[in-house]
Amino acid sequence: MILGIGSRIKHPAHGVGVVTNVTSKMYWVTFIDNGLETIAIDEEFEIIEGVEGEVDTVSFYEVEKTFRTLLKRYSDISEVIPIADKWKGGKLILEPADTNLTSKEIPIDTFFHKIVMVRDRIRVMEQKINSSSVLEDQDKIDLQQYITRVYGSLTTFNVLFKNKTQQFVGSSKK
Repeated sequence: MILGIGSRIKHPAHGVGVVTNVTSKMYWVTFIDNGLETIAIDEEFEIIEGVEGEVDTVSFYEVEKTFRTLLKRYSDISEVIPIADKWKGGKLILEPADTNLTSKEIPIDTFFHKIVMVRDRIRVMEQKINSSSVLEDQDKIDLQQYITRVYGSLTTFNVLFKNKTQQFVGSSKK
């Protein structure tokens, strides 16, 4: 049996999720902990609740994607951004050049959370600039260039992100 959109599954590697799209060979599943993943139809997983039915012309995935976009645009709810596994539980050590001063240790998870908050606030600022009715188009372009440079300055911290799609992206040099 091929599962329909809305079926709930438990995958051994990805955890619990909901089927959001179906192709002839793959399920698109949104997992609680890992986000969207594609898995083969014949892959091993436990069916929590199977749904049968025809696939609509508008998939649940498209509806969900639209809903997520609206939530990001009009709310202050931020997505869960996972830190790369190799940094979990680590610490950031700030050591002054003056040996008479003490060093400072910060849990890297706390530091990462602050970086993500900065990123989220920059995105909100970017949205407010782009939707402003007071700013002229040239002013919006100028401010957008500054924001792109800020993102570029923050790419150093991309090593902390688990998912490449959630990393900072500055302007590319082409």
